[in-house]
Amino acid sequence: MRKEDVQRAATVKTEHGEITLAYYEAGTGSGAGLPLVMLHGGGPGASSWSNFGPALPGFAERMHTVMVDQPGFGGSDKPAVQGNYYRFSAEYVVALLDQVGLERVHLLGNSLGGGTAMRLALTHPDRVGRLVLMGPGGLSLNLFHADPTEGVQRLMDFGADPTREKLRAFISTMVVNKDLVTDELVEERFADATAPGAQEAMRSMGMSFWNPATAEDGMLWREAHRLRKHTLLTWGREDRVNPLDGAMVALKLIPRAQLHVFGNCGHWAQIEAADEFLEVCTAFLGRHVERGNEVGSRS
Repeated sequence: MRKEDVQRAATVKTEHGEITLAYYEAGTGSGAGLPLVMLHGGGPGASSWSNFGPALPGFAERMHTVMVDQPGFGGSDKPAVQGNYYRFSAEYVVALLDQVGLERVHLLGNSLGGGTAMRLALTHPDRVGRLVLMGPGGLSLNLFHADPTEGVQRLMDFGADPTREKLRAFISTMVVNKDLVTDELVEERFADATAPGAQEAMRSMGMSFWNPATAEDGMLWREAHRLRKHTLLTWGREDRVNPLDGAMVALKLIPRAQLHVFGNCGHWAQIEAADEFLEVCTAFLGRHVERGNEVGSRS
């Protein structure tokens, strides 16, 4: 599957203004009853294609799949963030769903994208079927690890002095298998991370989690008890960005949550445990079809 064959763009508007979002669309199947929207993580050079491109063919064989470049990332516009990033991004994603005619979807979010997915599901529950959250931001409350974690510290190191060496150090915290940290990957992500507006967008996003006026809105673990969606929490056992102990509060508080842990795996389960990740996620989403009472907005 070639990137250029599935790449799309749409201009969308919220109360924060009008921007263009890049997205990728493939598949026409209904194996999960609803389309699937994938939301990527927030590291330097991140985009929906870098996070989920290799996984897209497998998901697209089974369901209509849309991967979105969140505001500030990839091919999307890079506006200053207003309020907390999760809410800011979620509103633009909803506007995109309206634009492309997707009334109701499943959401799969990695890290930063997990936080956006959670906020969207809390704010617009009628638009969401099931959730898959991969080491999600906002819900990951570290019980035993220090904050910032190793991965977040490496991210901040890159932001202060963006070099290839520091980007490689950050990417290395994403995975157990260091063979995945190739020169090509570092170069690709470095180009995206240093593209016009990218550094400013990263700083604006980061400040929305540090500024006391907006940071509390990103503490999604405090609202986890309100989520009524069937939720699959997925975690790499060796995650050094949002460590596994961060899953415990979400697992306890979300009424319909379950947890799947990938052994010998870091923060990128969709890459490092690709086959198992596809199998686990599609089985979970497929159960939406089997239970007729999930079609209503309370599922």
